[in-house]
Amino acid sequence: MFKVVIPARYASTRLPGKPLLPIAGKPMLQWVYERACAAQADEVVIATDDERIAAIARSFSAPAPAPAADVLMTAATHASGTDRVAEVARLRGWDARQIVVNVQGDEPLVPPQLIRQVAALLQANPRADIATLASPIGSLAEFLDPNVVKVVADAQQRALYFSRAPIPWSRDGASTGLHSQTHWQVARRHIGLYAYRVGALQRMAALPPSALETIEKLEQLRALEAGFEFRVADGEVPPGPDVNTSADLERASALLVASGVAVPGLGHGR
Repeated sequence: MFKVVIPARYASTRLPGKPLLPIAGKPMLQWVYERACAAQADEVVIATDDERIAAIARSFSAPAPAPAADVLMTAATHASGTDRVAEVARLRGWDARQIVVNVQGDEPLVPPQLIRQVAALLQANPRADIATLASPIGSLAEFLDPNVVKVVADAQQRALYFSRAPIPWSRDGASTGLHSQTHWQVARRHIGLYAYRVGALQRMAALPPSALETIEKLEQLRALEAGFEFRVADGEVPPGPDVNTSADLERASALLVASGVAVPGLGHGR
């Protein structure tokens, strides 16, 4: 059995109030919550520091036997979603071996299958501290994009490194510069779903930002530098896109309508 925590904050540089922005007739956070419930977690907690988010989230419901919306107010001082998830685990008194999945509040199209998969991956590797997922890189442009985080793993699928840089880089595949690279097809894109054992989560949250984390602005590097065992598997289905811009919001709405789960014409006025 596993828990899901959805950290949700109101502040966002590009999209203020992002969790509450309507997408196809529902707040974005409600789509995320419903996906998490569909993953069949035994508990789904929405963690926020903003009463506006909490008030809306308390009205969410999902079809039985999904758990009712459980909203927990957390500190406003957290630097990351991981810290917020760690506070939930402390407040709830979850056992150190309990598995908890961090589902980000800006992924209204996250497949429930991936939430189940990342929890099962950690369960199947009892020595691992954290599990996450990846997917194939689809193009050279994606490979070179610093907003697309890449991951490299060893033969046992233990993460070796995460980077915004294009890795692994073929020395002989780019004879005339970056954009001439021909060997990018083995690269894997990191999917930002994490399953933690609560004990590892608390240890990670207690650590200061690491050197590589500070350079790359990737929090998972803190765990790698500290020697945590990080398991990676390819996602069983393609991940849904997250929402960071107004264009992403439009795209998510169109995809939800196209999938048949949203009603056409219920837009997301701002």
